[in-house]
Amino acid sequence: MLTDLKSDQEAENSESTSPLVSILIPAYNAEEWIAETLRSAVAQTWQRKEIIVVDDGSTDRTVAIARKFESEQVRVVVDDHRGAAATRNKAFSLSHGDYIQYLDADDLLAPDKIERQMEAVQQTSSKRTLYSGSWAEFVYRHYRSKFVSSALWCDLSPIDWLLRKMQLGVFMQTGVWLVSRELAEAAGPWDTRLLGDDDGEYFCRVLLASDAVKFVPESKAYYRRSGVNCLSYIGLSDSKMEAQMCSMRLHIQYVRSLEDSQRVKDACIRYLQNWLQFFYPNRPDLIKEAQKIAASLGGRLVSPEQSWKFAIVANLFGATRAKRAKASMVRFRWSFSQMWEKTLYRLEGGETRGVLGSEDFSSSQKGTAGPNESGQRLMTHQ
Repeated sequence: MLTDLKSDQEAENSESTSPLVSILIPAYNAEEWIAETLRSAVAQTWQRKEIIVVDDGSTDRTVAIARKFESEQVRVVVDDHRGAAATRNKAFSLSHGDYIQYLDADDLLAPDKIERQMEAVQQTSSKRTLYSGSWAEFVYRHYRSKFVSSALWCDLSPIDWLLRKMQLGVFMQTGVWLVSRELAEAAGPWDTRLLGDDDGEYFCRVLLASDAVKFVPESKAYYRRSGVNCLSYIGLSDSKMEAQMCSMRLHIQYVRSLEDSQRVKDACIRYLQNWLQFFYPNRPDLIKEAQKIAASLGGRLVSPEQSWKFAIVANLFGATRAKRAKASMVRFRWSFSQMWEKTLYRLEGGETRGVLGSEDFSSSQKGTAGPNESGQRLMTHQ
């Protein structure tokens, strides 16, 4: 009996001295998803955590649903509608954690996601190490997700991580990261000017302040694809095109501050080329700016390749109308795909599966993909 009491006391003392992890959830009109997201946050096996939900002026039932989860560990704050970046800054200002986990209001974490990364933390002496993990896409059925590796799924130096991202068109989803407070404070706040790619620009600065990226494959996150409704979808939005160009300028500035070699310049030119298609043909001013930046790096951009279907429509009705038609088709396909996924989710009893568990991992099929395939997935998504 005394031995059992001593063991319990030691476990309690160990837990009380463990690092605190803040799970920060910005939410806007997320009534359909917020409960599932919060369940995955509450279910984290890392016991010493705080969960902060900041509502960005939702007009639906997001706040009412989130408040049902309020406890000593879960806090819900209502703010004016100021955008995702400002909402994340607010959440960070309210947090006390030694480590920060950002989690979008429609995404999910595996129960041991944070614990796996904290195990890696305990084996590392530097507070400037940045931790990433595996992630998979889903719409409704997370239990059918496939974890598809990319060129970023390994330990890398900050400069090599950024060069792979920019040259190959691959990325890591926001929920995969675990950031020390020291590193987050060194990186500075999220940039509220950016309507899209705010996460890409923010974590670029985090990488600038870090000394290494540690990849923890057992740490898993689930990214819910929301198609044309997602923040990163540019479509025909002028403000999002301008924000993307702003983020690109900053990316190039940041990476060249680490190293200004020929390989960096080549990666920056490839990065500009990859994104050129999203400005064509609506924003010749942004295309001209991208070409000017490429020329300053000693390179040249070529006109973006278009599908034969787009070319036919463009020849008949003009490139601008062709792009509008393409955007309408993307919206239609996404709406149909989402409806189909939701139907299958209900038929398979997905609503009764509850919080993510280890059984989900056994049914998740792991795959492999080269950088080009992963890059194409990114470009199609965004």
